[in-house]
Amino acid sequence: MTAARKTEPADAKVIPIESAPSWHAGSPAGGGFADRLAEAVGGALAGQLGATATKVLGKGWEDRAASGLAFLRRRITGDYEVDEFGFDRELTEEVLLSLLRPVAEKYFRVEVLGVENIPAEGGALIVANHSGTIPLDALMTQVAIHDHHPHRRHLRMLAADLVFVLPVAGELARKAGHTLACNEDAQALLERGEVVGVWPEGFKGIGKPFSERYKLQRFGRGGFVSSALRAGVPIVPCSIVGAEETYPMIGNFRSLARLLGLPYVPITPTFPWLGPLGAIPLPTKWTIQFGEPIPTDGYPREAADDPMLVFNLADQVRETIQHTLYKLLVQRRSVFF
Repeated sequence: MTAARKTEPADAKVIPIESAPSWHAGSPAGGGFADRLAEAVGGALAGQLGATATKVLGKGWEDRAASGLAFLRRRITGDYEVDEFGFDRELTEEVLLSLLRPVAEKYFRVEVLGVENIPAEGGALIVANHSGTIPLDALMTQVAIHDHHPHRRHLRMLAADLVFVLPVAGELARKAGHTLACNEDAQALLERGEVVGVWPEGFKGIGKPFSERYKLQRFGRGGFVSSALRAGVPIVPCSIVGAEETYPMIGNFRSLARLLGLPYVPITPTFPWLGPLGAIPLPTKWTIQFGEPIPTDGYPREAADDPMLVFNLADQVRETIQHTLYKLLVQRRSVFF
C-alpha cells in the first residue's frame, strides 16, 4: 500500500517564504502597518486624554499649562524684572493676585463701584478707610483695581514698618508693590505715574473695637495730601463696607500685645476660643466704592507746605469717605448678603 500523495490545485501559486507578505513595520508588503496602527491608537488616546483634561481643567488648559511652564522657566533662570522698590509685576499678576482673586470674588463677593474715577493713566492717590483687625481690606482693594479697571492698573500700597519686618509676609509685600508709608516713597511713585494707596487711620483703624465700626479715626497730619500736592495728582476717596465684620474685635490682650511688640492682640467671637479656626474671617459681603477724584493740579507746588490747606483737604477726603460709608450702610440688605 502506497501513501497518498497530496496534490496542489491546478491554479495554486507557491510563494517563496522570503517573499511572503509580512506585517513587520519596515517590510515593503506591510507598508508600515504597525506604525500606522500605533499612530492611530496613540492619536486616539491623546485625543481622549485631551478631552478629559478639557472637561476637568476647562478650555484653554494647554495655553495655561504652556504659560505656567514658561513662567517657571523665567523664575528659575532669573529672566524677570523688579523695579527699585522691589515690585515684581509678573509674580504679582501670575501668583499673588491669582491667589487673592477667589477670596474677593467667591468668599467676600466684593462689589466694586466707581472704578472709572481712577484715571486711565498717570498718578493718583487712593485714600481709604481701614478696618477689620487684619488688613484684608487693602488686599481686596488691590484686586478690585487691577481686575475691574479697564486698564488693569496696579495699586502700590503704603504700609507700616511692621509689615516689612514680618517673615515671608514682608518679602511678599515688597514683591506685590507695597512700600514704606513715608512721604518720599509716596511722592516718588506718584511722580512716576503710579496709583498709590494709603490708609491714613493706620492701626487705629484696623484695631478699633467693634462698637466703633465704620467711625473713621483721625487721619494723622495729612502727609498723604502733601505728597499728592507736590506730584499734582488727584486724590480718590475710597469707602469699604464689609471689612469691619470679618473679625469683630470685642477685646484686646493689651499685656500680651506689649510683650510681643504688637499694636494689639485681638479678642473676637471666634479667636482665641476656636484656636486656628478662629483666624478664618467671617464671609461678609463687601462693597468698595471709589468716589469722585479731588484734583490738586490747580495748586502751586509750594502749597504742599501750607498746613492749613493740607488739613482742609485731608478733612474733605475724610468727610467724603465717612458720608459714603453711611450711605452704603443704609443701602445694604445684610452683613452677609
